[in-house]
Amino acid sequence: MPALEVRPLQPDDLPALMAVQRAAYGDGFMESTEVFARRLASPVNCSLALLLDGALCAYLAAYQSVQGKVTPLHGDFEPPLGTAPDTLYLHDMAVHPEAAGQGLARALLAPLWERARAEGLRHTALVSVQGSRGYWERHGYAVQALTDPLQQQRLMSYGDGALYMARPL
Repeated sequence: MPALEVRPLQPDDLPALMAVQRAAYGDGFMESTEVFARRLASPVNCSLALLLDGALCAYLAAYQSVQGKVTPLHGDFEPPLGTAPDTLYLHDMAVHPEAAGQGLARALLAPLWERARAEGLRHTALVSVQGSRGYWERHGYAVQALTDPLQQQRLMSYGDGALYMARPL
């Protein structure tokens, strides 16, 4: 049985993260190593890595934010201004296709949801892309309309079919 480890995502993980990202998404949603390095340095970062037998095969890029705020594609993890975080924002989750179907995404989500609840966050949110709406609905997320023009513009950075989704923790 393979050894499974979930731990905080670290700067040393970036080359492997980039390989997983490319395998999972292709070039259309690739975000640079520099962007991920800045995210890891953010004070609100809470991203996780999943290793099987010591090799990174999945990750979840996430941070503490506020409900209704979208991080644009290639955007930084910005601390909320003038208010306490209330939302765990899941920016990017990827599982290498060779490791798919083993429940690895759930192994990343469950501890992060638990930690967010323990830290007093009340919601979790994300942008659904590449037809993933059904997957997220099965995890309790629902599409939410964005009324703020800036947040609508940020959502559009993901292209057609991108949806802002949220659920209570």
